[in-house]
Amino acid sequence: MPILDVEIVLGPGESLDPAPASELADRAGEVFGAAPGTTWVKLRAIPAEHYAENQTGRPSDVYPVFVSILKAKLPPLDQRQSEVARLTEAIARICRRPPENVHILYLPEGAGRMAFGGTLVPD
Repeated sequence: MPILDVEIVLGPGESLDPAPASELADRAGEVFGAAPGTTWVKLRAIPAEHYAENQTGRPSDVYPVFVSILKAKLPPLDQRQSEVARLTEAIARICRRPPENVHILYLPEGAGRMAFGGTLVPD
């Protein structure tokens, strides 16, 4: 059930190609050890003028990727660290960004809070 919300800040002249969504889903599914059709990716573009950093305006050479991950249950911290390392490398490569510009946020566990097709994911 992993769901990834991926937001990429676009650089000058860059457009969002939808092809990376499929590749991101495949690589994330591999990292999570998920069965086919169970890792979902939503990919959105953020225009550069809609991104800023405090006290700096928007740096002219930084175009980050922000990833939020929702899972039914969170794995132990050491497993999350392994996932983060592997995901960061894959996302950076696919989105053509340096790894230091890939930022990952694990959301609270979805079990008991998320429903699919009218059925709540059990605790």
